[in-house]
Amino acid sequence: MKTDKIYFGAAYYDEYLPYDRIDQDMKMMKKAGMNVIRIAESTWSTLEPQEGIYDFSHLDRMLDAASQYGLDVIVGTPTYAIPTWLAKKSEDILALTEDGQEIYGRRQNMDLTSPVYLKYAENIIRVLLEHVHQHPRVIGYQIDNETHHYHTAGPRAQAMFVDTLKDQYPDIQDFNHEFGLDYWSNRVNDWSDFPDVRGTINGSLAAEFEKFQRKLVTDFHHWQASIIEEYRRPNQFITHNFDFEWHGYSLGLQPDANSYDSAACMTVAGGDIYHPSQSKLTGAEITACGNILRGLKRDNYLILETQAQGNIEWLPYPGQLRLCAYSHLANGANSVMYWHWHSIHNAIESYWKGVLSHDFSENATYREAMKIGDELQTFGDRLKNLQKKNDVAILLDHESLTGLKQFPVGSLGAAGYNTIVRWIGDALYRANIEYDMIYTQDMHLDEYKLVFVPALYSASEDTLNRLAQYAADGGHLVVTFRSGFADEHIKIYSDTQPHILHQCLGINYNQFTIPEDVSLDCHFDTAASGAGVHEWMDLVMPDTAVSLADYHHTSWNRYAAVTENRYGAGTAYYLGCYFDTDALDSLISYIARNASIECSNTRFPVIIKKGINDYRHMVWYYLNYSSEIQTVTYKGGPGHQLLDNTDVQSEEELTLHPWDLIIIEEK
Repeated sequence: MKTDKIYFGAAYYDEYLPYDRIDQDMKMMKKAGMNVIRIAESTWSTLEPQEGIYDFSHLDRMLDAASQYGLDVIVGTPTYAIPTWLAKKSEDILALTEDGQEIYGRRQNMDLTSPVYLKYAENIIRVLLEHVHQHPRVIGYQIDNETHHYHTAGPRAQAMFVDTLKDQYPDIQDFNHEFGLDYWSNRVNDWSDFPDVRGTINGSLAAEFEKFQRKLVTDFHHWQASIIEEYRRPNQFITHNFDFEWHGYSLGLQPDANSYDSAACMTVAGGDIYHPSQSKLTGAEITACGNILRGLKRDNYLILETQAQGNIEWLPYPGQLRLCAYSHLANGANSVMYWHWHSIHNAIESYWKGVLSHDFSENATYREAMKIGDELQTFGDRLKNLQKKNDVAILLDHESLTGLKQFPVGSLGAAGYNTIVRWIGDALYRANIEYDMIYTQDMHLDEYKLVFVPALYSASEDTLNRLAQYAADGGHLVVTFRSGFADEHIKIYSDTQPHILHQCLGINYNQFTIPEDVSLDCHFDTAASGAGVHEWMDLVMPDTAVSLADYHHTSWNRYAAVTENRYGAGTAYYLGCYFDTDALDSLISYIARNASIECSNTRFPVIIKKGINDYRHMVWYYLNYSSEIQTVTYKGGPGHQLLDNTDVQSEEELTLHPWDLIIIEEK
């Protein structure tokens, strides 16, 4: 979705303030160059304090203030945090999970299948939209908030799950065979005997239920979007703030929702990206998670939440708030919005600090936000709607994520899938090779010179054949361990591994193990030899492939660790193990050169991003993620530095100060 400006702002809740200061807050926002606020998403109990009794006083104050100070407003439906009176309406409003019955207190504790919950949710959505949809400052709507399936597994949800299986398998014996339920006498001989799925030891059945749970989220989003469509004006958008698997920060693809399927009902994808800061700030999360968002609709996206001060250990060094804001824009975002405006004075997020601290006074973070806002007002129109055309893609798959949760890789645990995806993505990032994230639901492979397939554990034969054909047609395909191992129901293929792909990869294996005291002997770069092998290793036997790296070990040295194979008009690589990042960086450079991918001599901590703006000019970002001065050589055509308003020539040497950046628009 194209926007007419970069949206810069914060979530704002008049309801949370200890005293009336809305005019002062709006003045401070305007002073900081902010132009948008997000409101209402978590305020059901103030909007409807008792059933059928509505109070829009706080909402109206915020809308009136936004009008007075010229701020745009995004209204969130408040359905992710239910009021106390609703929790008492029915025993099954609060979700029953594998850990037992939820009790009232925290947010996101409801059963998305509850007819009672859905009835009251629809009512508050309609009452809210009726109140706000004609307001001139309302530019769009956010569906719910970071929606997950909340591990809903009550009797109604399980009955719905069984109904989907009945439709999929009219003959129950086909179901038993496909899911291998003869094992440990788990066979279901009559649908009425279907057991509580929370107790299953069958990975295929557990994964199928997780797929069903994710679809509950997709259906919930589409249901809300259909209601909003009845009210929204043509110029108002629909979005959602998708979040990511949490690893103390945003790691990767969200396991408890299918973001790709959900985004189909939305005008624009939105997301919440949080990351380490201070000396741990790398920008890798901004890129990896931003690429996930950009891939949802293959378009620009909105950052609806990111940190200002955030967690106590995230208080940004001088320059980091600004560096991160532009990093989002350089990746294709059309907004930067903070969670949230001020720090909260009670409840669980009291120390998740906003732009302002608890005293509401100007601070270093606020003053840096002022600088960002001033710059965006000056040249933000040169940065919006940045279009990116990348030659490299990483393929993502929710079912493989679930499969590796059921059958973890080494000690990587439940986060193993995203860890492997990030292993590849972060290596590309460090090499300044920009990449897209694409999804197995929409594999537009022919748009890319080079496609990485990390840990595609669960894959249909159609998907595997399409990947092989991509290589045969001239593409460069890179497949990692744990790929092509099981079908779409996590049933392990019973022939040569990796299934189907072994032909294009020119390899086979039938044994694997957890490495102990194993390293690599690298032929693609002898300097990379000695790299440690961790977590997983396939004992790869080349057929037509050549070995790029072997295992250095007295027992495993006859097996290949990394291979390369010519296949048709293309090339296919297999990474049979998880190994140190220095060796991976070297291998990525080798593969990229062979795929005719333009490689920069500049590497992390300087990150280079580029794209085409609305004026059809190339915009270059040079971002310094370090506390040291860095020098780089500008590779574009004659251009203009937007931040300091000076001209620059091709091959000119540029100086980047610590945690700083340069933006150049080619003339």
